[in-house]
Amino acid sequence: MNSRTEQRIALISVHGDPAIEIGKEEAGGQNVYVRQVGEALAQLGWQVDMFTRKVSTEQDTIVQHRPNCRTIRLEAGAVEFVPRDNLFGNLPEFVGNFLKFQRENGITYPLIHTNYWLSSWVGMQLKKIQGSKQVHTYHSLGAVKYNTIKTIPLIASTRLAVEKEVLETAERIVATSPQEKEHMRSLVSTKGNIDIIPCGTDIEQFGCISQQAARVKLGLNPEDKVVMYVGRFDPRKGIETLVRAVGKSQFRGDKHLKLIIGGGSRPGQSDGMERERIEGIVHELGMSDFTIFTGRLSQEILPSYYAAADVCVVPSHYEPFGLVAIEAMASNTPVVASDVGGLQFTVVPEETGLLAPPQDEDAFAVAIDRILANPQWRDQLGKAGRKRVESKFSWNGVATQLSELYTQLLQLKVQDQEPVLLSS
Repeated sequence: MNSRTEQRIALISVHGDPAIEIGKEEAGGQNVYVRQVGEALAQLGWQVDMFTRKVSTEQDTIVQHRPNCRTIRLEAGAVEFVPRDNLFGNLPEFVGNFLKFQRENGITYPLIHTNYWLSSWVGMQLKKIQGSKQVHTYHSLGAVKYNTIKTIPLIASTRLAVEKEVLETAERIVATSPQEKEHMRSLVSTKGNIDIIPCGTDIEQFGCISQQAARVKLGLNPEDKVVMYVGRFDPRKGIETLVRAVGKSQFRGDKHLKLIIGGGSRPGQSDGMERERIEGIVHELGMSDFTIFTGRLSQEILPSYYAAADVCVVPSHYEPFGLVAIEAMASNTPVVASDVGGLQFTVVPEETGLLAPPQDEDAFAVAIDRILANPQWRDQLGKAGRKRVESKFSWNGVATQLSELYTQLLQLKVQDQEPVLLSS
């Protein structure tokens, strides 16, 4: 990289604010990914600006995370929370304010890494307007998502068209797992350049506390059998499958059985309604006495919850990667996950955990029970999970791979539109 201009990159995440508290509505794996990638790239010498949409007048416009890494909030539509499926009409204003920010600060970003389909549309406009090179990470594919839900939103046809266009026009698409790449090829387009670079996790933050110490900290007993869920309240996350599976567990009558459901929700919003629905099922099944809803878990306390658990369950109907699985594995905790998408890549069956068919409560019950019934095997799975994360999924490793990709793309001449593939 020859100049400071070339070292400057923009990460765009319109609906997933990298500076927001994780666990709030619209705050999940994507927010963590953008923030962690941004900070790790800054440590490698890049100047990283992460752009998102301002949703409250109380929010700071610019949040400095570390030297050379900041979040910049742009206005796009009313300054209030808007569900992601309703945001598309606000994107032209987002593009306009991005260009205005560049003008006012004397900056032009030569490379833009977009996240999720909404941001990909923004990136494609900037590519047309100023020739910025575009790298894109989907985080979720409409073609897969719409196969797993009953009510298809009105925005679906727009989303599918945008996802196809970005695959065919971006300099590079980053798939987070071989399974996600396969879905892009079979369901979106056979054109375009795809590299596989996984998501990462903070291997110092997770795995820093023993199960025993974590249980003391959280007021749990050493002999408790703890089943854990972490994530948003969203029907596609499959929390109902987990609750019904635990209801069928062979340990159901054991006074030490505990089900912990971790994650925030906002009353009246879609996630608040899903939490109420799940609480209703827990009550209906007579499980209230051993089920704990923790509410939003801060990044400070989350490692203790993962470490305290005997098993972490990721029952999603679909997951392109599944950050929770690797956070749990980094915490020496085995994972029982749905046999879908990126979870087939992160979780190695019989080695770091078990996979079960999505929405199959009986299969989840059997898998959970197998681990709870054998503490020695549980520890073995946990250690193997930690080892797998250390070798494959640290943020520094992910950022290094992205840095190499960005450098390669920035060195290409403008007329040389056929990049040399880093990996297939």
